[in-house]
Amino acid sequence: MNRIINTYRAVVSDKLLKLMVAALCLCLKAEADSTNIGLAFPVHSQYLQNGLVINPAYSGVRGALSGFVSFRKQWFGITGSPNLQTVSLHTPFANERDAVGFLAQFMQYGFSKTTSLYGNYAHNIKFERGKLSMGMKAGLDIISNNFSGIKTVQPDNVFTSNEAPYVLPNFGAGAYYYDERIFAGLSIPQFLSYRKMAINSVQAYHSFSDYDFIVTGGGIVDINDIIMFKPSFLLHYSLDKSKRVKQFDISGNFIFADMIWAGVSWRTNEKAMVGIVQMNVNQQLMIGLSYDYPLGFMNSFRNGSAEFCLRYEFGTKVSTANPRYF
Repeated sequence: MNRIINTYRAVVSDKLLKLMVAALCLCLKAEADSTNIGLAFPVHSQYLQNGLVINPAYSGVRGALSGFVSFRKQWFGITGSPNLQTVSLHTPFANERDAVGFLAQFMQYGFSKTTSLYGNYAHNIKFERGKLSMGMKAGLDIISNNFSGIKTVQPDNVFTSNEAPYVLPNFGAGAYYYDERIFAGLSIPQFLSYRKMAINSVQAYHSFSDYDFIVTGGGIVDINDIIMFKPSFLLHYSLDKSKRVKQFDISGNFIFADMIWAGVSWRTNEKAMVGIVQMNVNQQLMIGLSYDYPLGFMNSFRNGSAEFCLRYEFGTKVSTANPRYF
């Protein structure tokens, strides 16, 4: 009897997961045909190790030519769940006042793909204790939908052909302050919004009510000679009345001998607990792994999300006596 019940539950869960993904794609199709084209901001669990993914003002903060790659698999157990790959490179100029960077993100979810390519520029103002970096980014998002891949019970002309990709230029800005003990950042990822006017035709427009703000902050607390504690937070806040708080993370990481990072993060909107482990192999190479475990409603349908990252810094000036924590 238990075997029959477990088999029944597995079949029902699989049907529900497929139904959820199909419903998501139908909603995306309806939204694209009628109103605005949504520019989703991807979720990152290890944004502290590559602030460029959330703030263009992070360009050059590492003090060296810094390369970063990451892969994130969202929602194990759900067919068509998001996959996200990120590649970035940024460096300060010789004058240490200006910096440039490049960020590429490739996301696939269901029958949709988004490619984001952005160039970044930042200018630093040096204070007695720290630096204030002000940055801007410009680039484009390319969105393509393969709706012909959706299997319907009966043939439907809506899903027999694919739309031409949408090429959506955009730009954003941010500010980032940091010193040896604290950091704080504020960014607006996108200034422009888009609406669909006709088949394969879009119109850019500007509206303050569509603005999103990403606020970050944190610091370093010494526990003893070899252990430090780094509390931090991230708030993704929207002026859109339909959903003000899109993401709110509260994190705490322990740093052991400037080599091993281990901590947890609580993502309130998803009700997910995130475990993070990172290792500085040497002064130039860092590898990291995180796992998001759902504790809310989605716990019944998915097994969590995982993210792997690697950072390498060329010709870094960082020393063991003065490591960079932000």
